[in-house]
Amino acid sequence: MDVINKLFGEGENQTAFQMSLRAVVIFVITLLLLRIAGRRSFGMKSPFDNIIVILLGAVLSRAVVGASEFLPTIASATVIAVLHRLGAWLGTLNLRFGAIIKGRKIILFRDGKLNHDNMRRALVSESDLYASLRSNMNVENFDTIESAYMEINGQISFVKKQQGLDLSDK
Repeated sequence: MDVINKLFGEGENQTAFQMSLRAVVIFVITLLLLRIAGRRSFGMKSPFDNIIVILLGAVLSRAVVGASEFLPTIASATVIAVLHRLGAWLGTLNLRFGAIIKGRKIILFRDGKLNHDNMRRALVSESDLYASLRSNMNVENFDTIESAYMEINGQISFVKKQQGLDLSDK
């Protein structure tokens, strides 16, 4: 036990070496926890997925600086990772539950009309929507766009109108 205290320090007073060694251990543990949580925890970037990033950072930093005891900190971080994985899994089994924890897309434009109520709900102005249209679709108006959505990750996506086959040319 004395060797562990010498290597990792105790409480909030560690040397640079001790804190660095703690950081290495926490890095490895965090990597394992993110494997438990699943790839979506960093890939999807929805509010549900951002929770794990924020909470793991907050909780595990306490173990690095010695503000909390090591094992209880790792235990709480493990619970967070398992809860995230469980929530994501349950969300795939039950669409209603998935919508509650992950959210739903919001229709911003459809049938040639902007949906101003949904735009207010999504906190998207017309200028925001047009800027996203120019950036993502390289067009300045909605002539070639069928619909636009605020996705659960906060991104605005567009669906192009289907190009009909003109058989009169043949």
